[in-house]
Amino acid sequence: MSSANDIRILAEGYRRPPPARQGHSDLTLLIAWRNLIHDPVRFIVTLVGIAFSTVLMGIQLGMLLNFVHTTSIIVDHAGADLWIAAQGVRSVDLATPIEERRRFQALAVGGVAKAEPMLLQFRPWKRGNGVREMVILIGVDPDSEMGLPSLVEPQMSAHDALLVPNGVIIDRLYAEKLGVHSVGQLVEINDHRARVAGFTEGIRTFTQSPYVFTSLRNARLLTNLSDKDITYVLIRLAQGHSEDAVARALSKRMPDIDVLRREEFAEKSQNYWLFTTGAGITLISSSMLALLVGIVIVAQTLYASTVDRLPEYAVIRAMGGPRPYLYKIVVKQAVIGGVLGGTIGLGIVTLIAYLLRHSSSPPQIPVWLASMIGVVTILMCICASLVSLKKVMDIDPVKVFR
Repeated sequence: MSSANDIRILAEGYRRPPPARQGHSDLTLLIAWRNLIHDPVRFIVTLVGIAFSTVLMGIQLGMLLNFVHTTSIIVDHAGADLWIAAQGVRSVDLATPIEERRRFQALAVGGVAKAEPMLLQFRPWKRGNGVREMVILIGVDPDSEMGLPSLVEPQMSAHDALLVPNGVIIDRLYAEKLGVHSVGQLVEINDHRARVAGFTEGIRTFTQSPYVFTSLRNARLLTNLSDKDITYVLIRLAQGHSEDAVARALSKRMPDIDVLRREEFAEKSQNYWLFTTGAGITLISSSMLALLVGIVIVAQTLYASTVDRLPEYAVIRAMGGPRPYLYKIVVKQAVIGGVLGGTIGLGIVTLIAYLLRHSSSPPQIPVWLASMIGVVTILMCICASLVSLKKVMDIDPVKVFR
């Protein structure tokens, strides 16, 4: 669009009579669009800048969300209403052993329908080449209803897999890391023989120490713990009983242990790794930095796009154009860029998340997060446009006639 046409459209836009106010809105949208596409190179640069900032935010926030979910994945997937643990437990992966008698004490409390043991300990896994990897060994009773993994290979229940003599179950994602190539393979854990009985899928770990499931009896053998040691008691409530009431009753009966609701324990684990460790703080800092960089990129690209059109805006000011009219043009220009650039960016983020879905730390992009990123991108564009508004309002109309 030529400068003459720009001036004509701008002039016609604000000189329309009051009854045609709806026409003003349509015309400002048209002008905003033509301002963007007038210079194709500038338009592409603007979209690339906005899309890049969206991708940066999406990947960082997606990785942060994956980290948060992974820190509490055992709690989220166990299916227990309440958890009994050693006093002062900070995270599900860091508890110390308790006596199994706690399970029987819990069963004596009203409102407890089931109380099942779980043993969780770090132990070394020896690969075929002699290299050792740390794993998180999880022992559950084969007849349990809580804490069991879901198998994808072979086509059998976790109950049957755990009944395999010395059987262990690992996630397929970590098979190569642990040197496992097939079901039935013999492995060595803490200097004891074990046999791979099955594979799970999607049970990731943020510590890079894979989760290894086995029967409670085998877990005690592999960890050299006594037959009285467990780590957690998983509680399922009887129908009609509230979590808070049963938790108080359990705490009263066993004041020297912690009784945690599922959501409370998950949040506690997440907060521990997010705010008290370097990994969590690094991810939070990276996400904030991505947001800041995105704002700077968007502000710079939209500012440059607006400044390029200053002569046309100066004509409007010289002819007495109202400020709201100019505001609408600049803001709508920002919204158009945000919608187009954000859509491209979210498409790229979704593609990256899909391609990395089988990696150890794939970004998670649920619909609510994608929607939030899209809204934030548009808001960033609007806020960035406000920076350029001052430049438009400070135009000296006299320059137009020089």
